[in-house]
Amino acid sequence: MTLLDVIPRPLLITLGVLVALRLWRRLAPVSFWYLIGFPLKAVRLRWTWRHIATGCGLTKKRHRWWFTTIPGLVASTGVVRVKRRFQRVAVDTKPWMKLPRPVRHGWRVTFHLLDGQIPDDYVKVCERLAHAWRVEAVRVVDSRPGRVTLQATTRDPLAHVMPAMPTGDPDGGWTAADLLRPVVGVLESGAPWMLDFRLIPHWMNVGATQSGKSNLINALIVALARQPVAIVGFDLKGGVELSPYGPRLSALVTTRADAVKLLAELIGIMGARMLACRRHGVRDIWQLPDALRPIPIVVLVDELAELYLTADKAEKDEVTKTATALLRIAQLGRAFGIHLLLSGQRIGSDLGPGVTALRAQIGGRICHRVNDPETAVMTLGDLDPDSLVAARSIPPGMPGVAVVTGADGRWCRARSGYVSTTAAEQAAHAFADRAPSWDQVKASGLGHELDNATQPEIAA
Repeated sequence: MTLLDVIPRPLLITLGVLVALRLWRRLAPVSFWYLIGFPLKAVRLRWTWRHIATGCGLTKKRHRWWFTTIPGLVASTGVVRVKRRFQRVAVDTKPWMKLPRPVRHGWRVTFHLLDGQIPDDYVKVCERLAHAWRVEAVRVVDSRPGRVTLQATTRDPLAHVMPAMPTGDPDGGWTAADLLRPVVGVLESGAPWMLDFRLIPHWMNVGATQSGKSNLINALIVALARQPVAIVGFDLKGGVELSPYGPRLSALVTTRADAVKLLAELIGIMGARMLACRRHGVRDIWQLPDALRPIPIVVLVDELAELYLTADKAEKDEVTKTATALLRIAQLGRAFGIHLLLSGQRIGSDLGPGVTALRAQIGGRICHRVNDPETAVMTLGDLDPDSLVAARSIPPGMPGVAVVTGADGRWCRARSGYVSTTAAEQAAHAFADRAPSWDQVKASGLGHELDNATQPEIAA
C-alpha cells in the first residue's frame, strides 16, 4: 500500500488543482490574472462595495419608502407583537459601481457620483480604498460629469528596472505619431511613460544625485536621436554631462556667456518663425505645409541653477538676460517648435524671481527623490499637494522612480527605463547624420534652399 492509496481521492484532486494553479500563476501571471484572478476579484468588489463605501465615507443618506418595525407593541399577556409600517426612512446609499474592467496590472472601475460628490472626494480616499481592496495603489484616472474612473494596481510595475523602449524601429525609422513623443519608461499603471512635447511643450526634471535624473536624459537622447529634431544642450558643468552626445547635438554651450548668446539666437529664431506663421496665416508651425515647416528644437538644460547663480555684480546682467530669454521661450516657444527640458537638483525661488516666473510656465513636472521637502514643494506643491507625500517616500534603492504631473494637474508615479551613458553615446554617434547644423536650424522653414538630406519631411 502506497501513500497515494491512503490519501482520499478528492483530496488528491484538490491538491493537484492547487499545485496547477500555483504553477500557472508563477509561469503565466498575465493569463492567470485575466482568467482566474480578476473574475474572483470582481465578484468580491461587487459583494463588499457597500461596506467599503460606508467605511470610506462615500455613502449618502437618502430617504426611501421601506417597511419598518413599530416598537413598543406589547400585549397584556406579555407577548411582543411585531407590526410593520410602510414609511419613509433614511438609509445609506452607495455610489453605483459599473462592471470592473481588467488591465494588465489591475483593473479600472467607474462609479456614478452621488448628489453633492465630486472627483476630489474619491482622490482623498484612494489610500483607504487601496487598503480595503488589498492592492498596491488606487488612482483617479478619468472623470466626466457625474462619473469618476479609478484604477487599482495589484502590484508595483516600477519595482524592476526595464530597459527603455524608444519609439521607432532599431534601424532608425519613425512615424508622424512618434515625433516629439519619446517613450522613456513606464508608468505605475503599466502604460508607457511618454514625454509628449506636442501636448506639454516644456518639462522640469528635478532630483538629487543618483536619483535617476541623468538616466532620464539618456533615455530621452536615445528616443529623440532617430527623429528629425534639433537637440540643443546647455551644460555649465564644463560640458561633462552632455558633451558625450555632441555628435547628435546641433549646439552645445558650457559657459554662461555662450549661453546668453545662444539664447539670444533662439529668441531670434522664434521671432523669424513667428513672422513666417503670420505670413501664412497660421497659429503655429504645425499648420504650415510640410515643405515649409521648420525643424523642431528641444533644449536640454543641465543644472539650471548654474544659469542663475551670481558671484559678483558683473554677472548680474548675464543672469537677467538669461532669465528673460528662458521665460520668453517658455511663454511663446510651443507654437514655434521650441521646447524645454530643465534639469537640476534644486529649482526654486531662492535662485531669484526669474526662476519662479519660469516655473509657472512649465506644465510638465518630474520630481525624483529629493534631499529636502522644500524641493518637492517647489516642484509639485503648486499643482497637487497630495503628490508631495509620494515624492518624499521614494526610496534611495529605486533610482529612476519619479512623481510626474501633466497638463491636467494629476500625478502618478513613473520610472525611466535604464539607459547607460555608453548606450546613449552610441545612439548619438549612430544617428549623428540626422543632427542638423545650427545654420540649418536657423534657416529652416524660412524659404531657404537646403540639402534634402538635412531637411527631412516632418509630418504633422
